[in-house]
Amino acid sequence: MRRSPILGAAAVVTAGLLVLTAPAVGTTAPSRGPAPGHFTAAERLGLQQVPKHVAGASSAKSALSARGHGTNPFIGLLADPSKADVAYWRAVLKSGGKKRAAAAAKKTKTAAPPLLVDEQEPDQIRGGNDTPATAERIRQFGSAAGKRPAARILGTLAVGPAPLSFDSPAEDNGAIPLAGDIGPTRPGSRATTTGTVGDGPHGSAGDGAGDFDFYKLTAAEAGQRFEVDIDAFETSGLDSVVVLWDAAGNPIALNDDDGQTFDSRLTFTLPTAGDYFVSVAGFGPSPMPNDPFNSGSGDGVGSEGAYRVTFGLDSQDVDVYSVDLRAGDVLGGSVTGAGTQLAVYDPSSRARIVSQQDASFLYPMSSPLPGGGKAVFAHVADVAGRHAIAVTGGSGNYDITLEVYRPGAESLGKTAMQTVFLDFDGARVNTGVFGGSGVSQLSPFRSFLGRWGLAASQEGAVADRIVRTVTENLQRDFGAKGVAVRVLDSRHHADPFGKPNVSRVIVGGTIAESGVPTIGIAQSIDPGNFGTEETALVLLDVMSDPASDYEDPNPSLNAYLTPQSDRVGFVGQAVGNVVSHEAGHLLGSFHVDQFDTVLNLMDQGGNFPLLFGVGPDGVGGTADDWDVDFGEDAYNPSEGYTGVEDTAANTKWGLSPRR
Repeated sequence: MRRSPILGAAAVVTAGLLVLTAPAVGTTAPSRGPAPGHFTAAERLGLQQVPKHVAGASSAKSALSARGHGTNPFIGLLADPSKADVAYWRAVLKSGGKKRAAAAAKKTKTAAPPLLVDEQEPDQIRGGNDTPATAERIRQFGSAAGKRPAARILGTLAVGPAPLSFDSPAEDNGAIPLAGDIGPTRPGSRATTTGTVGDGPHGSAGDGAGDFDFYKLTAAEAGQRFEVDIDAFETSGLDSVVVLWDAAGNPIALNDDDGQTFDSRLTFTLPTAGDYFVSVAGFGPSPMPNDPFNSGSGDGVGSEGAYRVTFGLDSQDVDVYSVDLRAGDVLGGSVTGAGTQLAVYDPSSRARIVSQQDASFLYPMSSPLPGGGKAVFAHVADVAGRHAIAVTGGSGNYDITLEVYRPGAESLGKTAMQTVFLDFDGARVNTGVFGGSGVSQLSPFRSFLGRWGLAASQEGAVADRIVRTVTENLQRDFGAKGVAVRVLDSRHHADPFGKPNVSRVIVGGTIAESGVPTIGIAQSIDPGNFGTEETALVLLDVMSDPASDYEDPNPSLNAYLTPQSDRVGFVGQAVGNVVSHEAGHLLGSFHVDQFDTVLNLMDQGGNFPLLFGVGPDGVGGTADDWDVDFGEDAYNPSEGYTGVEDTAANTKWGLSPRR
């Protein structure tokens, strides 16, 4: 099992969410090298690349696909994720999460009432429980015998210090050398001013290159929690984007939407003392300059308007609670009220998931995990020990629902076995489950062989390689006693779908046949694997199209096939990795960052050589191809979570029987 190093702190927090401590950096294996260079800094930091259309999102019929909006990027493996309207899909999930929570509330509950926890820190006091080290411990909560598996935590986020006003910087303040100084800053202080995007020499009234407002701050020491909160005025047309830069001009964090509105709110733990810079701009062609030292280096005018900006250093109240978890525990949380962000930290104080959204609508209906709040998370504990749950947001009262479960496979008994069935025969399936066109006949796997330059007689060899790849990724990588799963396929086994604990991946079909504009899609994202009888699709038209149909990094396998390639081996490896990716969703993993230096089967699309396992030589099916596995990686920065996701732990515990 070949490993690559985990990334450092700056990449983990690129969505601009609260991180109290940085993750460790691994050094056990070589990096796969940088992502292809044509990706912009904004794209790597997770900024949406297409216009936002959220009107009607609350009434969308499907959380997977909607007419005119393509496939949900949270759950679809897209040929080009940069074309996804992520803001639209976040609104869909937010609405769907509320409906799912309302439906769950109507069900008769026979479990004991949750443990009621009142925050011990006085309402308007800060500093008592603000870090994992000073967390308020909830001793009675847990999955072990004698513990309570559900808790309701009632607390209050204290009002922060009154911000001191400073004068708006004069134009032109559109670059680092021209930045306005926010003045003296100290821990526990805030400063505020007003500004306008569009009033500078490069705005719509100027040369049209795009207007930026830069601000300078100085951190006296490392580890200070820096906060930037943008509030557009009611009559303003500004959809703000805020970026944090280091003194060398490197962008290190970005936030577009704060999870509730189009205003921006960024919180970042500063890694070192020294000078930092913040840019405020409008969503559109120029969310950030191409050269932060040149105020005229934008690509055009986006949204413009007046705003108020508030800066803070360690000024935001954070309430942290600690609980003891067993390895494999599936922890779910949801917050309402003043809390708008929830985070989970492992026993080493690494941020594992930081959320300011509700994606619980993507869980299967059989999942017991909570949802419906302003911020919702699910985390599978990969290690036993004391974990911390942090809440922050505005000021006032909050209400946290916290629940813990053992993985679904454990309830099935020691002899239970999850079956993953690979259907190569061309299934007739209702693709409406995925937001598609309804009952559709999908072409069999063999009909795509010629498009890869393979003969019909090679079907068995390629299919067997796909099965071996999936078996390695789901079973062999975890050891003989690690998981209880068997991988069957339609060439060697009767179709078992419909029987207990059988999920299937259909390998075949096209976008036109299915009505689903994606390469792969799973029926759900299921932390804990509580829905053991689901379906995923791996469509083969894009992966077998002529390489000339796409730009680099190319989603077609043909872009990596040369006379030096082992075609059977590479097609089997690449398709097997995509099948494993979709199975990974069914076992609880969200997408991870495809632009960092970590190989992971849950990488989102848009950088396909990495998911396919193409090695440093750029040719598939050669000796230097990568063995791509599940493991630790940063959450995908465009999909609203930050932290370190262990996709191997999600897979392992989703397939683990009672021990």
